[in-house]
Amino acid sequence: MKALTTLARLYVDDLDEALPALRELTGEDVRTRFSHGAVDVASIGGFLLVAGSEQALAPFRRVQSTVLVDDLDGLHTFVTAHGGEILDGPREVPTGRNATVRHPGGVVLEYVEHRA
Repeated sequence: MKALTTLARLYVDDLDEALPALRELTGEDVRTRFSHGAVDVASIGGFLLVAGSEQALAPFRRVQSTVLVDDLDGLHTFVTAHGGEILDGPREVPTGRNATVRHPGGVVLEYVEHRA
């Protein structure tokens, strides 16, 4: 398993309000945009925006960053070797597969393998 990039998570009320400033800041267009349950998600530049009500965002807020990887199949071995814990997944999501991991020291990361 190899990390391809890391996306900073931004929790926002509304994607349509948040995206114009980030388009100008990054000079990029939205790469992905989809709904996942009660939240809307978009990626632009090095950011992953998660939008929704406070209640809808509550379960997502524990995750501090998203790591895009080439293959999730090695995640269990990696996490076990480093003393972490898989909190959720791997499971199918709109963009491929994901899992949530708590690493030693308390950092919680989402790992995502995108479909081709």
